[in-house]
Amino acid sequence: MRTDVTKINEKTPHQDLTEGLMIFDGGSSRLFKTGEWRTNTPVFDSDKCRQCLLCAPVCPDSSIPVRDGKRLDFDYDHCKGCGICASVCPFDAISMKEGNE
Repeated sequence: MRTDVTKINEKTPHQDLTEGLMIFDGGSSRLFKTGEWRTNTPVFDSDKCRQCLLCAPVCPDSSIPVRDGKRLDFDYDHCKGCGICASVCPFDAISMKEGNE
């Protein structure tokens, strides 16, 4: 869900917002759903995937969860759609589509 910035002043006056580019607590990035910024979306085809796991370590947002030695579908709340995962996949199990859905 995208944030409607046109109504930000109706909820919180801008004077009450925290200053940008400041870190107040460690490990707080998980609280911010930065996937809203995405303009392209990776699509995972589990039938083509051979679980080589080459995609997971190159994801700059750690948006490819791995559990029990197998990759799972994307964490779209944090994926920014850079496409690095699709470019390293040797089995074409990841394709990129335009849009944030």
